[in-house]
Amino acid sequence: MGMLQTEFDFTLPMGYSGADGDLHKKGTMRLATAADEILPMKDPRVQQNPAYMTVILLSRVVTKLGSVTVTTKVVEDLFSADFVFLQDLYNRINESGSDAVTTECPKCKHRFEVNMQTE
Repeated sequence: MGMLQTEFDFTLPMGYSGADGDLHKKGTMRLATAADEILPMKDPRVQQNPAYMTVILLSRVVTKLGSVTVTTKVVEDLFSADFVFLQDLYNRINESGSDAVTTECPKCKHRFEVNMQTE
Protein backbone atom coordinates (compact mmCIF):
# COMPACT_ATOMS: atom_id res chain seq x y z
CA MET A 1 0.00 0.00 0.00
CA GLY A 2 1.46 3.35 -1.09
CA MET A 3 1.35 6.73 0.54
CA LEU A 4 -1.81 8.79 0.19
CA GLN A 5 -1.48 11.43 -2.50
CA THR A 6 -2.68 14.72 -1.01
CA GLU A 7 -1.63 17.18 -3.72
CA PHE A 8 -2.58 17.12 -7.39
CA ASP A 9 -1.03 19.21 -10.16
CA PHE A 10 -3.29 20.67 -12.82
CA THR A 11 -3.22 22.84 -15.93
CA LEU A 12 -6.15 25.19 -16.42
CA PRO A 13 -7.82 25.04 -19.85
CA MET A 14 -7.84 28.85 -20.25
CA GLY A 15 -5.55 30.30 -17.57
CA TYR A 16 -5.69 33.17 -15.10
CA SER A 17 -4.41 36.52 -16.32
CA GLY A 18 -2.65 38.04 -13.35
CA ALA A 19 -2.11 41.71 -12.53
CA ASP A 20 1.41 41.27 -13.95
CA GLY A 21 -0.13 40.47 -17.36
CA ASP A 22 1.22 36.89 -17.29
CA LEU A 23 -1.03 33.93 -17.99
CA HIS A 24 -1.01 31.42 -15.11
CA LYS A 25 -2.19 27.91 -16.03
CA LYS A 26 -0.22 25.43 -13.91
CA GLY A 27 -1.21 24.91 -10.31
CA THR A 28 -1.66 22.52 -7.42
CA MET A 29 -4.76 21.51 -5.47
CA ARG A 30 -4.65 19.69 -2.15
CA LEU A 31 -7.22 17.33 -0.69
CA ALA A 32 -9.87 19.13 1.34
CA THR A 33 -10.08 18.80 5.11
CA ALA A 34 -13.22 18.87 7.24
CA ALA A 35 -12.34 22.46 8.18
CA ASP A 36 -12.28 23.45 4.49
CA GLU A 37 -15.87 22.29 4.15
CA ILE A 38 -17.16 23.60 7.51
CA LEU A 39 -15.44 26.95 8.16
CA PRO A 40 -16.71 28.73 5.00
CA MET A 41 -20.30 28.17 6.22
CA LYS A 42 -19.65 30.82 8.89
CA ASP A 43 -18.59 33.36 6.24
CA PRO A 44 -21.24 36.09 5.75
CA ARG A 45 -20.72 35.91 1.96
CA VAL A 46 -21.83 32.25 2.04
CA GLN A 47 -24.78 33.02 4.32
CA GLN A 48 -25.96 35.66 1.81
CA ASN A 49 -25.26 33.48 -1.23
CA PRO A 50 -24.69 29.73 -0.69
CA ALA A 51 -23.11 29.42 -4.17
CA TYR A 52 -20.16 31.47 -2.85
CA MET A 53 -19.15 28.42 -0.80
CA THR A 54 -17.38 26.98 -3.86
CA VAL A 55 -15.33 30.17 -4.34
CA ILE A 56 -14.07 30.05 -0.74
CA LEU A 57 -13.50 26.30 -0.88
CA LEU A 58 -11.40 26.55 -4.04
CA SER A 59 -9.42 29.49 -2.64
CA ARG A 60 -8.51 27.27 0.34
CA VAL A 61 -7.52 24.10 -1.55
CA VAL A 62 -5.77 25.57 -4.62
CA THR A 63 -2.34 25.97 -3.07
CA LYS A 64 -0.53 27.19 -6.16
CA LEU A 65 -1.44 28.91 -9.43
CA GLY A 66 1.66 30.05 -11.27
CA SER A 67 3.22 32.82 -9.18
CA VAL A 68 -0.17 34.15 -8.01
CA THR A 69 -1.29 34.04 -4.38
CA VAL A 70 -4.69 32.36 -4.60
CA THR A 71 -7.45 34.39 -2.91
CA THR A 72 -11.23 34.46 -3.25
CA LYS A 73 -10.76 37.42 -5.64
CA VAL A 74 -8.51 35.30 -7.90
CA VAL A 75 -11.11 32.50 -7.93
CA GLU A 76 -13.86 35.04 -8.70
CA ASP A 77 -11.82 36.34 -11.65
CA LEU A 78 -11.26 32.91 -13.24
CA PHE A 79 -12.84 32.24 -16.60
CA SER A 80 -15.95 30.10 -16.25
CA ALA A 81 -14.26 27.13 -18.00
CA ASP A 82 -11.41 27.21 -15.45
CA PHE A 83 -13.82 27.53 -12.52
CA VAL A 84 -15.79 24.48 -13.73
CA PHE A 85 -12.51 22.59 -14.36
CA LEU A 86 -11.39 23.22 -10.75
CA GLN A 87 -14.80 22.23 -9.34
CA ASP A 88 -14.61 18.98 -11.30
CA LEU A 89 -11.04 18.30 -10.14
CA TYR A 90 -12.07 19.07 -6.53
CA ASN A 91 -14.95 16.58 -6.72
CA ARG A 92 -12.82 13.85 -8.35
CA ILE A 93 -9.88 13.98 -5.94
CA ASN A 94 -12.02 14.34 -2.80
CA GLU A 95 -14.41 11.53 -3.71
CA SER A 96 -11.81 9.01 -4.87
CA GLY A 97 -8.44 10.37 -3.74
CA SER A 98 -7.34 10.34 -7.39
CA ASP A 99 -7.61 12.63 -10.38
CA ALA A 100 -8.23 9.64 -12.64
CA VAL A 101 -11.59 8.60 -14.03
CA THR A 102 -12.67 5.07 -14.86
CA THR A 103 -13.87 4.44 -18.39
CA GLU A 104 -14.28 1.48 -20.70
CA CYS A 105 -13.40 0.52 -24.24
CA PRO A 106 -16.57 0.69 -26.33
CA LYS A 107 -15.54 -2.41 -28.30
CA CYS A 108 -14.16 -4.90 -25.78
CA LYS A 109 -15.69 -3.37 -22.60
CA HIS A 110 -12.31 -3.48 -20.81
CA ARG A 111 -12.46 -0.98 -17.91
CA PHE A 112 -9.44 1.20 -17.17
CA GLU A 113 -8.45 4.43 -15.45
CA VAL A 114 -7.45 7.54 -17.35
CA ASN A 115 -5.44 10.21 -15.57
CA MET A 116 -7.21 13.52 -16.21
CA GLN A 117 -4.04 15.64 -15.96
CA THR A 118 -4.10 17.97 -18.97
CA GLU A 119 -1.12 19.60 -20.60
